[in-house]
Amino acid sequence: MRIAVTGSIATDHLMTFPGRFADQLVADQLHTVSLSFLVDRLDVRRGGVGANIAFGMGQLGTSPILVGAAGSDFDEYRAWLDRHGVDTASVRISETEHTARFVCTTDADHNQIGSFYTGAMSEARLIELKTVADRVGGLDLVLIGADDPEAMLRHTEECRTRSIPFAADFSQQIARMSGDEVRILLDGATYLFSNEYEKGLIETKTGWSDGEILARVGHRVTTLGARGVRVERSGREPLEVGVPDETAKVDPTGVGDAFRAGFLSGLAWGVTLERAAQIGCMLATLVIETVGTQEYQLRRAHFMERFTKAYGDDAAMEVKEHLV
Repeated sequence: MRIAVTGSIATDHLMTFPGRFADQLVADQLHTVSLSFLVDRLDVRRGGVGANIAFGMGQLGTSPILVGAAGSDFDEYRAWLDRHGVDTASVRISETEHTARFVCTTDADHNQIGSFYTGAMSEARLIELKTVADRVGGLDLVLIGADDPEAMLRHTEECRTRSIPFAADFSQQIARMSGDEVRILLDGATYLFSNEYEKGLIETKTGWSDGEILARVGHRVTTLGARGVRVERSGREPLEVGVPDETAKVDPTGVGDAFRAGFLSGLAWGVTLERAAQIGCMLATLVIETVGTQEYQLRRAHFMERFTKAYGDDAAMEVKEHLV
């Protein structure tokens, strides 16, 4: 099963300031702020929802096709993804812009000052999915993840025109989208992904009820945090899957992306929806135990040991034959 993952490709530059921002602000001079903070630490991490999801699928051996836009500074990141089983040949490289990045400084009270540079991501709207499909011999599913909003709309319309099944996953971009855009992006999706808060926001923005949305999509997949995930289909009883026990909650960043990677890999393997959701929850657990969205290691024996403990021998037997 050939799955293309469209979405942002970015790097995060995360810095730590040992003091408090509040101590550096003068109340009657806020209209003319000019500050520089000497930081103690810099972490540069690979990120972007498209790249995060593709990385997780690559770790599971399902050879995802990453579709997005990056800058000429993408070479090292590309090599990393290639080494971890991601097809990056359909990433557009901008001739003028750098890869998108988030630059953030956090103080001792966990307050943050950050900036997001869109950069090359804005060129994702120039990518045609037909070119991608022709290169790989056709596409069975396209995940349309958070990206340049125009790119998301174009990819959705192209999937409809070319009868390519697609999964809608607005993620961070839902906050800036209008109700009309959300309706366009989800209507006819084979899968609609969101977390519980985004689920309510989707219903508010579209003006559609849960039932009306279910009538317009094949499956509605809602992550529930520590309670796991719920998969709904119109006219069917909801399917709910819990999460494995965690060794620690280290960093929640990228957990949703990891779930999607596991779920989509399960679809690629042809296992049941329940198994796909369980694979997603297991991968998400590995990520929450690790700092960084692509810093976890997937060791087959360790993965299967924990998967078996969480979901039982029968579930493990179905998954084990696919995991490489």
